[in-house]
Amino acid sequence: MRPSRSITHRLLTLLDRIIGKAEMYVLGWGIIIMALNTIANVFGRYLFSQSIYFTEELNEFLIVIITFMGLGYVTRKGRHIRMSALYDVLPARARKVLMILIAAVTAVAMLALAWYAFEYVAKIARRGRVTPALQFPLYLTYIWVIVGFAVTGIQYLLTVFKNLDLSDPDVYISFTTVDEYEDPEIAEVMHLYNQDHPADSDAGQSPDKSQ
Repeated sequence: MRPSRSITHRLLTLLDRIIGKAEMYVLGWGIIIMALNTIANVFGRYLFSQSIYFTEELNEFLIVIITFMGLGYVTRKGRHIRMSALYDVLPARARKVLMILIAAVTAVAMLALAWYAFEYVAKIARRGRVTPALQFPLYLTYIWVIVGFAVTGIQYLLTVFKNLDLSDPDVYISFTTVDEYEDPEIAEVMHLYNQDHPADSDAGQSPDKSQ
């Protein structure tokens, strides 16, 4: 690996780690706060006959955060749903090229959605709307939509970069995740098949992939 490429790879690895830490922190605390808020509301309702007036509103806000930050996290872990019947029958090099194309197109789509979301949030901010219960600026709720789409787009761009090294036989479905079988039984069957049919080892993987 050339020095300039090595430096770029280290910088992108650092970026991926920073994003990953931020995603885990936001998602973890979002789920914890939602659980505590819901439990407190149940106790208040049944023990003191008094619900927390902002519980529903706060949970809706947290659902937005968890959903769109979770989109980036799932992409980083390579856990998104894929229709891979045609992809699986291609040779390894062709799968790598196709993954670059898929990730690049998806990245453009995600960043475009982030831009449209930004325009929508900016319009809400100009109108000065607030939430009914907490009187919280409404646009701050939807900022997480922008962040989620933008982070997901960045994750797909990192996937593109990771697959640009065509000398690497592995195909990456994210910056850190190799495209492989997670079901040990399927993995063992494919390993035995490749041993018996070495000429077909690059022909692809079974469409029964667990992703």
